[in-house]
Amino acid sequence: MTEPAASTRNPGRKERLVTLRPMTPIVPPVNVSGRALVVVIAIMAFLCAVTLGTVTMVQEKAEAWQGDVSREITIQVKPDEGLDMEAALTMTRDIVLAAPGALSAKIVDRASTARLLEPWLGEGFDMDELPVPRLVIVTIDEAAPPDFAALRQSLAEAVPAATLDDHRAWAGRLISMARITVLIGVGILALMLATTMLTVIFATRGAMAGNRHIVEVLHFVGAETSFIASQFQKRFLLIGLKGAAFGGGVAAVAFLLLAAWQSNTMATALNDQVTALFGRFTLSGAGYFGIAGIIILISAMTALTTRLTVIRTIREIDRQRADPSSAEIG
Repeated sequence: MTEPAASTRNPGRKERLVTLRPMTPIVPPVNVSGRALVVVIAIMAFLCAVTLGTVTMVQEKAEAWQGDVSREITIQVKPDEGLDMEAALTMTRDIVLAAPGALSAKIVDRASTARLLEPWLGEGFDMDELPVPRLVIVTIDEAAPPDFAALRQSLAEAVPAATLDDHRAWAGRLISMARITVLIGVGILALMLATTMLTVIFATRGAMAGNRHIVEVLHFVGAETSFIASQFQKRFLLIGLKGAAFGGGVAAVAFLLLAAWQSNTMATALNDQVTALFGRFTLSGAGYFGIAGIIILISAMTALTTRLTVIRTIREIDRQRADPSSAEIG
């Protein structure tokens, strides 16, 4: 005769529920080496992002300068005895507008000329007491610029006091200086990326050294190399992404705050001095996309370094098991 089931013998008793403890991850989520790696990656990502943003701004400013210079020329009319300045300016403008390739010509009035000279001569000076030249700013067609030699000849015959300046002399130097600055910035950025790669590689290997016992246990119980490497790779990918996102995000926010500060404190002494020294802290979309690229690059580099380190560790373990003397020597 068979025994009745437990539920038949004790119908009023509730069945016990078997509760399983939550499975702990194979790779410890929090440890000292992981925090240190996050800090190192954040610092290097911040430095790379700041360098990239600065190089991007310099390059964009250089392109803007080159465009402004190639679109405009200046004609200076110097005062002379018996010269009717207003008539000479009007004649100069008409001559320029008649030349092919000149799109527009604007005479800089007396008030604007006085404002240009205020930083050197102060306010309230009398322009009639000083031989102050007047300017005509000409906008030209970049695709089909005028014949500057023929234009100079026409001005010399009609208005001898007029001098045409096409800015070629100092524009070439300015463009060359900007290009050299960009090249120097690109070189610094390359060195920063190389330093970041080496730092991340050694920091990742150091963090992996603290988890070597986990790799050994998983390998001894029969886990495949690809499985072990993928577990560590996922964990350290999150570490790299967290550190790189924090460092790159701080750099992006810094550029946004500096740009907002310059926009809200215009016409102040401090703003003028900072702008004169460093220019406008306006980063375009290309700069922010570059910062995002640095974040992705550092994260991928951390994951790849982790995978290669795990595979190398497992090979060392297999070599030591096959030849115990190598472990003693090590």
